[in-house]
Amino acid sequence: MSTRCVLSIDQGTTNTKALLLDQSGIIRARASRPLKISYPYPAWVEEDPGDIWASVLDAIDKCLTQVPGVSLSSIGISNQRESVMLWDRRTGQPLGPVITWQCRRTSSFCDELRARGLEKMLHERTGLTIDPLFSASKMRALLERAPEYKPRAEAGELCLGTMDSWVAYKLTGGAAHVTDASNASRTQLLNFRRLEWDEELLRLFGIPRQALPQVIPSDFVAGTSVGSGALPAGVPIASLIGDSHAALFGQAGFRPGRIKATYGTGSSLMTPTMGPVLSERGISTTVAWQRGTEATYALEGNILVTGSAVQWLADLLGLPDAVAGVERLAGSVESTDGVYLVPAFVGLGAPYWDDTARGLITGITRGTTAAHLARATLESIAYQIRDVFELMQAEAGVEMEELLADGGASRNDQLMQFQADILGCVVLRTKSPDVSALGAAYLAGLAVGFWSSDEEIVSLPRERDCFEPKMTESVREKLIVSWREAVARTRYCPGLEG
Repeated sequence: MSTRCVLSIDQGTTNTKALLLDQSGIIRARASRPLKISYPYPAWVEEDPGDIWASVLDAIDKCLTQVPGVSLSSIGISNQRESVMLWDRRTGQPLGPVITWQCRRTSSFCDELRARGLEKMLHERTGLTIDPLFSASKMRALLERAPEYKPRAEAGELCLGTMDSWVAYKLTGGAAHVTDASNASRTQLLNFRRLEWDEELLRLFGIPRQALPQVIPSDFVAGTSVGSGALPAGVPIASLIGDSHAALFGQAGFRPGRIKATYGTGSSLMTPTMGPVLSERGISTTVAWQRGTEATYALEGNILVTGSAVQWLADLLGLPDAVAGVERLAGSVESTDGVYLVPAFVGLGAPYWDDTARGLITGITRGTTAAHLARATLESIAYQIRDVFELMQAEAGVEMEELLADGGASRNDQLMQFQADILGCVVLRTKSPDVSALGAAYLAGLAVGFWSSDEEIVSLPRERDCFEPKMTESVREKLIVSWREAVARTRYCPGLEG
């Protein structure tokens, strides 16, 4: 008798994962393939669309061959958000690179929008501030790569899309050009109240509606697989959702007062709200997910550099294993000895949104060692999380007594303990390394009746580690003051004004 499972694909920035989840919530198989990231110019970040698709196929094949004879009920997709690409609708041929969410090439255009006084309108219409992180300005840059692209896009010959759109298009053999409301809400082209593309915003950014995907609910059957390698034809593609949103769903964070932090290349904090709540202090409003006609909204804070700071330090020090090497160094000292690293390598994200900020190390003395710098690098992640957590709690108007943690960097016990200490609240870390993939799988299963209700999802096994704060209030406040002084220094860099 074959095992019924949901196949989940998590197309991330640094790797693509696939997993098989059975009806009892047990992961039967998992596989992943790393991805290469390129930096053609300072603050430009790109990936190869063909490599991304090859990584999806490779991860699926490796996963499915571990469980022979598995019966697939549906496929769920979670994806790195805001990253965009352009391709030929008929042939599927990419027309340029993937411009990733980290890329800052559109900073000058964003400055023009601010100078025109458009920030308030964009914020009220989309829930987002003006920043190169969001997809619209990157879509504009892709269309400007060749003079024929804009007319062809207007004629419906080209497709613009985020990575969920690309993966769904390829899985369906070009039959589906879709995106879900969570991903669409991160483009800065979606009217987040009406849940549809906004004509005024399309004109502002110069994006033809004909090139954009259809916006669908997060738990919607968008099409069926055409079959490739070990993947059979005819499997419903039943969920699309951005990875941070999927992580919140995977943590069963369905109600206000639940807040999660995903520790990845960058980091995202998200908490559900009762309807759309607009923040005036650097926190985004986003669609957490849409199910049927009903949208769940959330507040979100996006931090641009967290886990990638660890990789930067490992490269700087020549450590062959970034995660283990930095963790080992950081654990060899009791404190940073007054050293602070602010990893504003591509500016600062939430809650500052400052493109001009640059990375800074402060407090160095003759006695500073690589170990102190390693500990400061890890602690910079926790400080940035706290900056956003504190503000989100105030904006949501709900007491948040614990933080739900997931993502690669959360595997570090030292970081999680410091996070609990600097927040002054409990941190619950999921033991699963695949929480975004789990969220997409849960939605895909709910869409086809594999699971029947949210209550059934909540009852599935979900193991967590608990970290309780041990730091005194006086020590915590002293550290936070010094961190804020370091952040302030990054925001004025003499000689970088031009």
